[in-house]
Amino acid sequence: MNESVWLPDSDLDASDREFALRIRAFAAEKLLPHARAIDEQRVFRREMVHELGAAGILGGPLPKSIGGGGWTPLQIAIAHEELGAVCGNARGFCAVQSGLVSQCLHQYGSKAQHTRWLTKLMRGEAIGCFALTEPEAGSDAASLSTRADRSGDGFQLHGTKHWITNGGVADVAIVFANLDLARGKDGITAFLVELTANGIRRSPMPGIELGHRGSDHAVLSFDGVQVPAESIVGGEGLGFSVAMGGLAAGRLSVAAGATGIHRAALAAAVAYTEQRRQFGKPINAFQMVQERLADMLTTLHASRGLVQRLARRRANGTETPSDVAMAKLFATEAAARAAEESMLLHGGNGYTSAHVPERLLRDIQALRIYEGTSLIQKSILARQLTQKN
Repeated sequence: MNESVWLPDSDLDASDREFALRIRAFAAEKLLPHARAIDEQRVFRREMVHELGAAGILGGPLPKSIGGGGWTPLQIAIAHEELGAVCGNARGFCAVQSGLVSQCLHQYGSKAQHTRWLTKLMRGEAIGCFALTEPEAGSDAASLSTRADRSGDGFQLHGTKHWITNGGVADVAIVFANLDLARGKDGITAFLVELTANGIRRSPMPGIELGHRGSDHAVLSFDGVQVPAESIVGGEGLGFSVAMGGLAAGRLSVAAGATGIHRAALAAAVAYTEQRRQFGKPINAFQMVQERLADMLTTLHASRGLVQRLARRRANGTETPSDVAMAKLFATEAAARAAEESMLLHGGNGYTSAHVPERLLRDIQALRIYEGTSLIQKSILARQLTQKN
């Protein structure tokens, strides 16, 4: 099996290639042995948090000046592809902890907030979550109904959030609430809230998730939760900008993670079709199998190309909304097709968790939804084409 055909190493310079190999070795040693079990048992593995922190992965995207790794956007993409290829739960945790929470807090938070939380989040000594989505406000983030009522020198939070990754295990949350519902997105404000505060109720999401079953997804309810004015992140009425900044960081992680899932699906398909024999020969000798493998390889490189293009544009300041939307849209949809093809090429064995395509097929569905659905990405792209200058 010629892995160099689908690994990104040959496209990277020496330092980034060494970086990719380091993250790959970590994922193989620390994550791979647990990936299947935490999915089947639906268990959030807290040891993973400490391992990611000790390896410098949680702090990787943060500046070296505050103890982070100073990763470039390209290195973030490389790392999340490597994590996504092995364990979607770990990749998703990092996207929330490092991207949505730590990077947002670093960019928009106060010095006191930095001092209180950033080092702990980077080391894995504390867990964060990003409390944006509500039962009636998913794709339309501007329509939040969670309120922040003025109360003395601070505010009281009222409302419910759901599908909050890490919500059941987190120590702190960035909570988005509206100071004035009549103002729509201009009233949205972000608050940094310790989740031990009175009036907070946490519960698991009802039902069983299709994928990412080793992650923690929760409902957070706020019933008159008192928070001081100093808990505001980014300023009053600026929460929508904070949220969009976090989602942009998250979309790079999702697109890179989807590329990792795509890569794992292809690797599994190549390995299986090499050793599975039917009609007296390996099934990869049949043209219809070869066609599927060829398509999976081509779209994998196309996805990675869009992801790395986005990362490089982010680094040099030329990124556009279209760059983000195209990378997330193409990478997630291509990975969904690759996971399905890989499962089909495994035949009946692809229908069981004893083989990896079944888990990949389930996990990729969330990436088509998280941080803006595929339909939302298409709307963004269409607006770029149809809006008048």
